[in-house]
Amino acid sequence: MDPATITLIVLALAAFFFISGLLPLAVTSMAACTILGFCGVLTPKEVYSSIANNTVVLFGGMFIIGASLFKTGVAQAVGTSIIKKAGTSERKLILAIMVVTAILSSVCSNTATCVTLMPVVLGIAEAGNLPPARLLVPVTYSAHAGGSITLAGTPPNALVLGALTAAGLSGFGFFEYAYAAIPVTIVAIIYMITIGRKLLPTTTGTGMIDAKTQAAIDKIKAENGATGVQKDKSKMYISSLIMIVVVILLFAGFKGISMSMAAVAGAILCIVTGCISEKDAYLSVDWATLFMFAGMLGVAKAMQKTGAGTIMAKFFVNIIGSNPSPYLICAAMFIATSFLTQFMSNTATAAVIAPIGISIAQAIGCDPHALLMTIAMAAASSFATPMACPPNMLFMGPGHIKFNDYLRCGIPLCILSCITCLIVIPLVWPFFP
Repeated sequence: MDPATITLIVLALAAFFFISGLLPLAVTSMAACTILGFCGVLTPKEVYSSIANNTVVLFGGMFIIGASLFKTGVAQAVGTSIIKKAGTSERKLILAIMVVTAILSSVCSNTATCVTLMPVVLGIAEAGNLPPARLLVPVTYSAHAGGSITLAGTPPNALVLGALTAAGLSGFGFFEYAYAAIPVTIVAIIYMITIGRKLLPTTTGTGMIDAKTQAAIDKIKAENGATGVQKDKSKMYISSLIMIVVVILLFAGFKGISMSMAAVAGAILCIVTGCISEKDAYLSVDWATLFMFAGMLGVAKAMQKTGAGTIMAKFFVNIIGSNPSPYLICAAMFIATSFLTQFMSNTATAAVIAPIGISIAQAIGCDPHALLMTIAMAAASSFATPMACPPNMLFMGPGHIKFNDYLRCGIPLCILSCITCLIVIPLVWPFFP
């Protein structure tokens, strides 16, 4: 059996296990690259070389820095103060909540951000005599959109970057995603304070958190360093300063200082200054995401090396027809990615589709960056189902949110996000530069 066929079979099996959830995502990913090694598609040196990838290291550092903001109470303080200043107007509350959530999610875990803000939002909803769902749904929508603003905001952004570098192409900068993500976030906010607000559920409830939901919340907080919040104001200032300096280093791109170096240095400072303990730092790193990312980089490398990606691309292009429009392909990839991410992990979705996107772009002779950015933004559009992401599921109980509530509010937002991307992305990353 030729290497390309072996690679396609392994990719198909990985996709099956990603969708079915029979195996953890990281196990599936690492198994895929290991099998490719045993089959001789990847050399022993290539199989696990991606574990030391700079983006993997960058993500590890940013996990710790983001956790320190929760541990010292910075995230909670910022969220509480800004949201409370919005008063009791539902429209102003939705606006304030979404802006705060988007900002925090851009540099911290979007799931941890949602969980941290949930008790604040529930308290405000109760005080304003508002159904909790009318504030909780905007929180999770803003977290998804805002999380895609930076490289560290959400794992799919890193997977897209990894697919580009595995193909020998230039990657996206740390803040480059913002060119597409900020317009999408703005559209999401405008939608939620206008049309979306009319589609929000009106079911009333106490907003109480049951034992099962509380257990899930505690687990997420523990994984993201949000438990045992400190009350030392000096450490709040220190952790904030560390984040600001790291962001400046990432944005400025000083010669001789890589993004991974800046993130790791910031993480070390957070531990040394006591903003987060060594134990909590280890717990805050989402190891499953890192290993999944590293494993799928190996699969992407195999697809590029064997020509498997080209085979899939030609098959896709033949279905669409000869000389397909890049806009049509971008729309198709957005729809496919967005649809899959409603039912499976957005990280897994991006891992499977990103390498295929590169091959499709190369097959029609256009720059892959526009198509890959489209895939990244589509992977963040986890709006339409409760199983699309952890916050959607967690909010169902306290917010008394039903499956159809997410469908009713989320599908129009997915469509608006797609239209926004098709307008903005080709302007920033031309198909034929």
